[in-house]
Amino acid sequence: MQTPENLADILDLEAIEVNLFRGISPNDGFPRIFGGLVIAQALMAAYRTVPERICHSLHAYFIRPGDVNAPVLYEVERARDGGTFTTRRVAAIQHGEQIFNLACSFQTPEDGFEHQAPMPAAPAPDDVRTEGEFLRSLGDQIHPKMLAFLDKPRPIDIRWVDPQNPVRPEKKSGTKEVWLRARAPIGDDVKMQQAALAYASDMAFMESALRPHGLIWTTPGLQSASLDHAMWFHRPFNFNDWTLFAQDSPSASQGRGMVRGQMFSQDGTLVASVAQECLMRIKK
Repeated sequence: MQTPENLADILDLEAIEVNLFRGISPNDGFPRIFGGLVIAQALMAAYRTVPERICHSLHAYFIRPGDVNAPVLYEVERARDGGTFTTRRVAAIQHGEQIFNLACSFQTPEDGFEHQAPMPAAPAPDDVRTEGEFLRSLGDQIHPKMLAFLDKPRPIDIRWVDPQNPVRPEKKSGTKEVWLRARAPIGDDVKMQQAALAYASDMAFMESALRPHGLIWTTPGLQSASLDHAMWFHRPFNFNDWTLFAQDSPSASQGRGMVRGQMFSQDGTLVASVAQECLMRIKK
């Protein structure tokens, strides 16, 4: 049985046939599958066909909303096995239709040139309030149902440095920082570590494009969804420990918002970069 707070259980896949795997989404009360879950499960499916090499990048498109009440089939295409790099394509299927597809590349580890961007200044995670502490500080502004949702076990511990008020949102800078880590131990296996980080990379991300407009995902009339997602893994990391997700939104136009992110270990090491374009428009 899956325990929602344990990413190792959530991301586990059942082998159905050669190159075909099945994943399950926990029903967490939302009407569609969380995008980060599909990214992570698709990466795990690709890893089932790649011995020894390590993923260095993935590029994905969200095509249709996922149904939380149905399993997801992941069909892996073995595009190429080269001397240094391996390429896989993964289609996520529900009810006979693709809901998502992903291309990812794997590399044999090697030494090379080194440089990285510095980690932005941010308060330590222990000095930042949890989501629950922040929302409870808003008192009667927060509906009891929202507080009850916070009490459910969740796989990621998330702490916003500058959280948005979900009831009375304000226009804020599109630049923000969020601390993330796995709630339950996920071990040291690099495949699980990368899948867990990919899962978390879709959390609190789109919101950076909404902030400059004083919007949140529950704003009446707002139509929002992730359109695509890209991620590059730069260096080894341990998602059992805190990771700073530093984000900015350089552009919004034509009903789409662009968000970029860098993920740093607490010691300042840049471990991954992320980019996403999202749908954001008010229905008329």
